Amino acid sequence: MELALLYSGGKDSSLAALVLDGFYDVRLVTAHFDVTDDHEHARQAAAALGFPFETHELDPEVAAEAVETMREDGYPRNGIQQVHEHAMEEVAALDVDAVADGTRRDDRVPSVSRAFAQSLEDRHGVDYIAPLSGFGRNAVDRLVGETLEVESGPSEEIPKSDYEGELRELLRADGGDDAVAEVFPAHEQTYVRGTLE
Repeated sequence: MELALLYSGGKDSSLAALVLDGFYDVRLVTAHFDVTDDHEHARQAAAALGFPFETHELDPEVAAEAVETMREDGYPRNGIQQVHEHAMEEVAALDVDAVADGTRRDDRVPSVSRAFAQSLEDRHGVDYIAPLSGFGRNAVDRLVGETLEVESGPSEEIPKSDYEGELRELLRADGGDDAVAEVFPAHEQTYVRGTLE
């Protein structure tokens, strides 16, 4: 069975790929707006893990709406959620049997509600799978520590291919570094370099 996993190159989506690999033909898909070439970081992480990889370009109007939402809110949560739901819709429309992401039990954003998951499945004829939804952050960190070589650090410094990098760039283009600082709090990111041997 073919499965498309939304992939950022970070520890959560990488661990999700490893969990699903025994059950599906996993294809890692990085959804992006073609604002930056950050998706190349995910391509490198996917190659290091040995998974097939592709990119999927998203609707730029969704990015513009998400940036506007974040500026109005003063925080990124709702804007990132908008983008994630759009990305899930796009990936579910691919020729696959199932779609997945790396969301955890304690993630505030992005998340996939039960209603959205059921609607996605019904409308696209796919299964939605969240293999880490029963895992908290500590459990994920322990599993990752046993299996993956991970680089971590401040979000601005770590290579990544999640929605945040492109949304930051769009905010910066519209309002400069101050606009980015007003929306995004300082936080840590991860990037997977490969598996531990």
